[in-house]
Amino acid sequence: MSVAPALTVALGDRFATALPEMALPWQAAETPDPRLLALNEPLAADLGLDADALRTPEGVALLTGTAVPEGARPVAQAYAGHQFGYYNPRLGDGRALLLGELTGVDGRPYDLHLKGSGRTPFSRGADGYAAVGPMLREYVVSEAMHALGIPTTRSLAVVATGRPVRREALLPGAVLARVASSHLRVGSVQFARATGDDDLLRRLADEAIARHHPAAADAEQPYLALYEEVVAAQADLVARWMLVGFVHGVMNTDNMTLSGETIDYGPCAFMEAYAPDTWFSSVDEGGRYRYGNQPLAAEWNLARLAEALLPLLASDQESAVALAVEALGRFRPFFDAALLAGWRAKLGLPDGLDDDVARGLVDDLLALLQDNRVDLTSFVRALSRAARGDAGPARELVLDLAAADAWLERWRALAPDADAMDRVNPVYVPRNALVEEALTAATAGDLAPFERLVEVVRRPFDVRPGLERYAAPGPEGPFVTYCGT
Repeated sequence: MSVAPALTVALGDRFATALPEMALPWQAAETPDPRLLALNEPLAADLGLDADALRTPEGVALLTGTAVPEGARPVAQAYAGHQFGYYNPRLGDGRALLLGELTGVDGRPYDLHLKGSGRTPFSRGADGYAAVGPMLREYVVSEAMHALGIPTTRSLAVVATGRPVRREALLPGAVLARVASSHLRVGSVQFARATGDDDLLRRLADEAIARHHPAAADAEQPYLALYEEVVAAQADLVARWMLVGFVHGVMNTDNMTLSGETIDYGPCAFMEAYAPDTWFSSVDEGGRYRYGNQPLAAEWNLARLAEALLPLLASDQESAVALAVEALGRFRPFFDAALLAGWRAKLGLPDGLDDDVARGLVDDLLALLQDNRVDLTSFVRALSRAARGDAGPARELVLDLAAADAWLERWRALAPDADAMDRVNPVYVPRNALVEEALTAATAGDLAPFERLVEVVRRPFDVRPGLERYAAPGPEGPFVTYCGT
């Protein structure tokens, strides 16, 4: 008779200790009939956790927050934020809970954080719960983003709670266990600034430096250096989103991390037919966070971060504003450079090629894709075959063959590196129709399509026979995503 492995987990209380004004001690809601739906075994190993132990009743209780190790201090985090441009001074974890910090096998600290764990004093009238579908969406998309090399929070597990939640209809409830290098956000800094307590603001900035940007501690002006680091990290992150057609959907300041990791996969989706005005989110009525506007939205959020940090940048406001404006002014050059470098890699362009030539080639390609409503992922992946002499798969995606041939001729004259292209251009991204298919099946109790989809997107660059439907765009027509609250 086998014996279930013992669960040994040490959870720190670093956030609660360093920033008690922003940490409200709280307890997750009980789960009537918990059932593990998905467990990220590779991530568990990276965190030094025993996957078999996490599958036991004791492990599932940890993953739902209903039983935590002795000495752990679960807290709901306080933060503020601009939501679709409107400021709310008191947001916070309305359906979430920070269980504490783990130390990974790499020696770094990681937050273990829940979504859907019940109401908190920050819930603002909501029920605090989550449904199976949205939590599995976060799991599959965050795993895809990680596999694509894009900084992201990770999903450790999804547990069905046995409690139905009411949305458009009664849906099965679930809790997501999420891992991040921290959950410090632009909104966290906004909250600290709004208290008028400069000591709290300074302690929060010090925590962000220690956890994410340690080089700033040695700078002549550490808090200015922190801001510059966040500007650079976010410029790189949003460029990476743009390169794969990712549309976040809810780029509020409480969903922008100081670490530069992607957070909150509520109404996100991947653009298929290339169109800068694409957005999917049901709550983004005016398209504020549409694909083409994401760099501007990020820049706007970073301006709000600068405003919140002003007391730390200089002793007088005029000097502080001047420093912040200069630092924020670097966002656009950082972003443009990261985006162009990404496109140079995607097109296999030689290192010595002049930037203006590369930029012109990219601009003309995007115009071609937009004019012909071409699927971004499929076309760019097909270019490596064109580089090897077979332009057919790329050409058949474009209606205007004359324009396609003219662009292909210019590009192929540069002798692009096809092998290098295949290492950065995915075959598989979470196609919207397939994500919805998997979530609908999982909500009805069939996890097989979800598990298959996760398996596919974890190896996005490897062509595998039999997976053709996972590489194909979905049907034309409107597609809407929902945040799950």
